[in-house]
Amino acid sequence: MSTTVEPLAPPEKEVNKDSFKGKIDPDWCPGCGDFAVLSCLQKALVELELEPHKVMIISGIGCSSNLPGYMNTYGMHTLHGRGLAVATGVKLGNHDLTVIATGGDGDGFGIGGNHFIHVLRRNIDLNIVLFNNRIYGLTKGQYSPTSELGKVTKSTPFGSLDTPFNPPALALGAQATFVARSIDRYPSHLQKMLGRTHGHKGASFLEVYQNCHIFNDGAFKLMTEKETKDNHVLELEDGQPMIFGKEKNKGIRLDGFRPEVVTINGDFSADDLLVHNETDKNIADILTNFTYDTEFPTPIGVLYVAESSTYEDRLEKQIKNAKKKLGEGNLEDLIRGVDMWDVE
Repeated sequence: MSTTVEPLAPPEKEVNKDSFKGKIDPDWCPGCGDFAVLSCLQKALVELELEPHKVMIISGIGCSSNLPGYMNTYGMHTLHGRGLAVATGVKLGNHDLTVIATGGDGDGFGIGGNHFIHVLRRNIDLNIVLFNNRIYGLTKGQYSPTSELGKVTKSTPFGSLDTPFNPPALALGAQATFVARSIDRYPSHLQKMLGRTHGHKGASFLEVYQNCHIFNDGAFKLMTEKETKDNHVLELEDGQPMIFGKEKNKGIRLDGFRPEVVTINGDFSADDLLVHNETDKNIADILTNFTYDTEFPTPIGVLYVAESSTYEDRLEKQIKNAKKKLGEGNLEDLIRGVDMWDVE
């Protein structure tokens, strides 16, 4: 059985947010953080002056993985955990497409974890937007690879015994060249990070903290509620000291190699604080360790960025050199090879 995909035509009028709205309305639970990510993505694509027929969104399985169906772009809803494998093939087949891979923490770090690390180490020019709600939502509330140690869920009634993945640390360990984080309740920041993700040449990883108010409500409450968020979120700015707090009177300082939270007063000033440098991997390593540490604020923004050749650029160079040396080649000769023989 074959399936014919109707090509998307270039837009006849100026692209706006509605240009990226799909024919199907989202069926997520009312109040789900996925709505915010969808809206910010549509706005970001407009701001980036992209057109629907030049974008492809690919996902695996999960609540957030329904996103391609709600967008007016090329899209594909693939198998559980296999979105990045398919996205890799799409990008290698058409370098000109903007390929965005979306999925959740279960899809991306559970069955899809192997694809995640290899896409990053190969540095394939994909935009990975991972919705992290620290729970399996589609299957109704089991603990996920990012659920906290001791998390009580339907599948861990006495608490999870698993040490959770630290997504940014995992990405850095896989030699990622772009690592960032945002939160669903911070739309302006999220839209900005989506833009930065697209602007990076290579594999870009954006983790989005997303509230599942049905099965894990309040997982990021300290970072989103008005009374507490300023004291629990560190918004990173390249070249700026790491200052946070409701009164902007707290900061991150290095005591030797050990980070500590200090109060800006007579003893410490902004000059004593750690200054963020997006290209410094040592600083990124320090920041990723704040993820589950309640003594430190949660960093959001670009944690790390580096320039490196992409997999598809290296592939094109290899193909060009092979053709120069061996010629265009012949498919029949390739299939038959040199180790075939006829049986009479």
